[in-house]
Amino acid sequence: MLEWIFWILLLLGVYPYVLYPIFVKLIGKVVHRRIAASDTYLPRVTVLTAAFNEAAHIEATVRNKLQQDYPAELLDVIVISDESVDGTDDIVARIAAENSRVRLLRQVPRQGKTSGLNLAMPEARGEIVIFADANSIYRPDTIRRLVRNFADPKVGYVTGKMVYVNPDGSLVGDGCSAFMRYENALRAAETQVGSVVGVDGGVDAVRPRLYKPMRADQLPDFVLPLTVVEQGYRVVFEPEANLTEDTLTTEGSEYRMRVRVALRALWALWDKRGLLNPFRYGLFAWQLWSHKVLRYMSFLPLVVAMVLNWWLLDSGPIYIAALVGQLVFLVFVATALIGPRAIGQSALGRYCFYFALLNWASAVAFTRFLRGQKQVLWQPRVG
Repeated sequence: MLEWIFWILLLLGVYPYVLYPIFVKLIGKVVHRRIAASDTYLPRVTVLTAAFNEAAHIEATVRNKLQQDYPAELLDVIVISDESVDGTDDIVARIAAENSRVRLLRQVPRQGKTSGLNLAMPEARGEIVIFADANSIYRPDTIRRLVRNFADPKVGYVTGKMVYVNPDGSLVGDGCSAFMRYENALRAAETQVGSVVGVDGGVDAVRPRLYKPMRADQLPDFVLPLTVVEQGYRVVFEPEANLTEDTLTTEGSEYRMRVRVALRALWALWDKRGLLNPFRYGLFAWQLWSHKVLRYMSFLPLVVAMVLNWWLLDSGPIYIAALVGQLVFLVFVATALIGPRAIGQSALGRYCFYFALLNWASAVAFTRFLRGQKQVLWQPRVG
């Protein structure tokens, strides 16, 4: 009996990371829902950027959007300053004085990104609204690539391709970059079967009429796409709409960011739990269970399976091999933190470490979720 429990738990733990992507890819070969995109579709676009104390990045970000390969008369930018005190407002106001396509909205008191988007949406004049982070640099054709998908009337939300760069060669940065490549490949596969489950929020677009105001504690990068699916529209991935962003470089910063994202995602899943009903939402409900619920909870079956493994050592050599594999994994995680560098910072060491960090952050977020804790505000670039 314990053997059956062990294998079931191990399967549950690895399923969202390994088996689910394989299943999605296979289903996509059969279903393969195409997008009726058109490069000649050029609607009016408004770019929204929420910023808190982003003086170091905001000018480059705004000018990057103004310089997009898109008709200037069809593109405007709104920056929502969340009661910034570092000169962010002055920088945006100066750009706005030079260019009438830029507007500054100030949110007082500080209420977070979600409230800022709620404030700005009624001010947006575009037929399509694009969400850009305060430190996000788009390639010149990114907006054009995003928007072309809305020529398909069934598409309600489009997310682009986040490309993390790791200029410092940090341990956590390399793991983050690899994880993002994995996520982008999974989103491409999910698009073929219908809709993607998760987006990044820094290179995304939506039809304004599908936007529903959200509570300040809700995660717009997750809640809004789910709201679009609820309304019967597709959420799709555009791999040629690229955003370049530096990774976080310290373990502490990445950990805090992952805890924050996981906590808000758990609350989003709770708020949108109706989408988990397979009798109503079919394939998408399975995707949501697999990509999000089981992934955020995978630490539980993996930890229990690890404990059971010790009880099963006398049941056969396969359990000894499984235990050796676990110990090797833990050694790589430990050496990634304390050395030696040749082992800890090898490709396997970096990826083992990042996988452990993701699951530890999910475990912490889950305990906070059970306690009813929520997070609305945070410091940019440090989580």
